[in-house]
Amino acid sequence: MAKYLFVYHGGGKGPTTPDEIKAVMDAWGAWFGSMGAAVVDGGNPVGLSSTVKPDGSLASGGGANPVSGYSLIEAANLDDAHQKARGCPILSAGGSIEIAEVIDM
Repeated sequence: MAKYLFVYHGGGKGPTTPDEIKAVMDAWGAWFGSMGAAVVDGGNPVGLSSTVKPDGSLASGGGANPVSGYSLIEAANLDDAHQKARGCPILSAGGSIEIAEVIDM
């Protein structure tokens, strides 16, 4: 099986109350649980990103669609990875997922 990097973008402002936080964590836990052993690394949310430009300068903000988190998932192929991604809670929060196969070196 191949490994796929799921890079999450967006997803709203995030939960603020204890009940909202619990609901979001439960949704992510259920999604990861539905994939079982295919979850190689559940990953984490990330803070505000910056971009190193070709001239070496640093730009804040991560561009037009900054990264909000990542996971590493095992899948048979891109179609399988896509099917697994479709249940991700970030999609219902208005976010998106970038999928890329990890190339073993």
